[in-house]
Amino acid sequence: MKKTLKSFLQTGMAVTAIAVMASCNQGTNAGSTPAASGDSLSTAAVAEKIVYINSDTLLENYEYFKEIRTRLEEKAQKAQADLQSRSTAFQREIADYQQKAPTMSAADRQTTEERLARKQDELARHQQNAGAAFAQEEADENEKLYKKITDYLKEHAKQKGYKLVLTYSTANPAVLYADESLEITQEVLTALNAAYEKENKK
Repeated sequence: MKKTLKSFLQTGMAVTAIAVMASCNQGTNAGSTPAASGDSLSTAAVAEKIVYINSDTLLENYEYFKEIRTRLEEKAQKAQADLQSRSTAFQREIADYQQKAPTMSAADRQTTEERLARKQDELARHQQNAGAAFAQEEADENEKLYKKITDYLKEHAKQKGYKLVLTYSTANPAVLYADESLEITQEVLTALNAAYEKENKK
């Protein structure tokens, strides 16, 4: 569960970053001439507009994400327990039939086997439907999580003058190296948690 949400966020933010970078590059190429090789001031100015977020740290400490993770984990455990209960009951019915089968008439055996076959199909459908419902709910939560973070980052980047916000994680490093002075994880995390706390008080 945790890995899925992280993977979604990291992939989404990386794609967004690439799109923004392409847009910035196109704008630069269209409206200006290439900078001279000695124009270090221009390069430094551009670099200062690029920052990054450690998504591992962000997700581990973002209260909204922790709530989603806990809720979905509890739901998954309940679904698993329900499925296990249904499966155990079905196995008991099979064992009971196997015990009684030698003394049953051919007609009774056929009727019982048909009933058990239907129950097996029902159990399989229940498992499939429960899995699909959970996957859809998780996908919906992923979308909400991603939107909350990216919506905030759009406004935050405008206020700070950032041109590009990259994401970094140990499992999926879109950034191989960056100076620590470019990291804005803590300021973003603080703002997101403050906004989430404010939402919960309404």
